[in-house]
Amino acid sequence: MSQSAQCLTPGLQIPLGEQEFRHLQRLFHEQVGLQLPPVKKPLICGRLSKRLNALRMDSYQQYYQHLVSPAGEAELEIAIDLITTHETYFFREPKHFDFLQKEILPRAARQPEFRAWSAASSTGEEAYTLAMLLDNGRLGQPWTVLGTDISQQVLTNARRGLYSMGRGERIPTHFLKRYCLKGRERYDGYFLVERQLRERVEFRYGNLTRPAPELGMFDLVLLRNVLIYFDQTTKERVLSHVLDRLKPGGWLMVGHSEALHEVRHPLELVTSSIYRKVAA
Repeated sequence: MSQSAQCLTPGLQIPLGEQEFRHLQRLFHEQVGLQLPPVKKPLICGRLSKRLNALRMDSYQQYYQHLVSPAGEAELEIAIDLITTHETYFFREPKHFDFLQKEILPRAARQPEFRAWSAASSTGEEAYTLAMLLDNGRLGQPWTVLGTDISQQVLTNARRGLYSMGRGERIPTHFLKRYCLKGRERYDGYFLVERQLRERVEFRYGNLTRPAPELGMFDLVLLRNVLIYFDQTTKERVLSHVLDRLKPGGWLMVGHSEALHEVRHPLELVTSSIYRKVAA
């Protein structure tokens, strides 16, 4: 069996050849820094096949040529949405949020403002988790939460703030009652983040491989379960851009599987997956 025949689009039987795969690998790496090893080939087939069908295209080479053409700008955004991973839920990796409540917020109690950035916010669960904790822990003092993501579609969903009950299973009961509205009738099985909290969280498009001085500076950045998708060079670049937005003495949280042993940045390890930016 040839290499190209090993990955066929269901129903269409369109093969993804090795050269076509390399073209798509390079394109997604150039656009968003995403690293797609050969084992991800079936993922590309599975997620992009419907787009070839919708556009009545008979090869991935034709689709690639469309993506890199001026006419393919909107389709490229769709492809990025489909390829990037968006799975998340409220209070994911709870040790980070425990540390925020017990260590960070008490130290920041006298700060006039506290700014937090969910740097790969996906559909918004992480950003709203931060908002619940800051609203509860800042005792009326100002706070802001910003969520950014490469996908416009997930940002639209995040702004809506509507989630299946399964996504909120780890929300503490008192927060669930205070900040979430249970859906009824056609929204049975869903909950809505209450309006007042929703309006205090801002969501913006953001590409972590590019500088973002317009975002301002932050006291806390969550960059969790993102770096694993980048090669070492891109990881260094992303960290550099993110740390440019972190105040001296500010806190950085990464995923529990994302140790930063191989990076050279002004960071000190506080505890597993939690770092603090060294003041100049």
